[in-house]
Amino acid sequence: MQIQSSLHIHQLKMITPKVHTDFRGEFFESFNQQTYDFKEEENNRIAFVEDDISTSRKHILKGLHGDQLTWKLIQCLQGSIFVAVADMRKDSPTYLAVETFELNDQNRMQLLIPAGCVNGHLCLSETCILSYKQSRFYTGAGQQISVRWNDPLLNIPWPVPDPVLSERDQQANFITP
Repeated sequence: MQIQSSLHIHQLKMITPKVHTDFRGEFFESFNQQTYDFKEEENNRIAFVEDDISTSRKHILKGLHGDQLTWKLIQCLQGSIFVAVADMRKDSPTYLAVETFELNDQNRMQLLIPAGCVNGHLCLSETCILSYKQSRFYTGAGQQISVRWNDPLLNIPWPVPDPVLSERDQQANFITP
């Protein structure tokens, strides 16, 4: 496993698991509590309590969502997704910084997204499956931060100019500095 810290967002980490391939297919460890021993700035261990799966079709964009308390570990299990992460922590040295990635079933890259950051993902393939672990139980959209996918303050370079959005994402707020 290789862990790399982000260049643009404080505490964001990119993880590349070691993939073992032979004539039968491939094997990789997507999570192990001992090797995925991450800590918050207060040195509290990040413990994941919920696993979720999100499926999408081509050009569906979900997000930008997050909250102030939940860390996420995400990976694309099937297909290909474009992921954008934005730092919404006003006290962070990287407040409003954005970083984008392509996660897919070939590179197996994972992202550890800090609490206080929002993320969104756009399905690039015909279908995609995204897996994510959360450090807190989901209690409903009322606790979440939702930011408009095309907010000009973030200037995210989405590869599709007119994605398919849920009503919630169409009505998300723009950032007010």
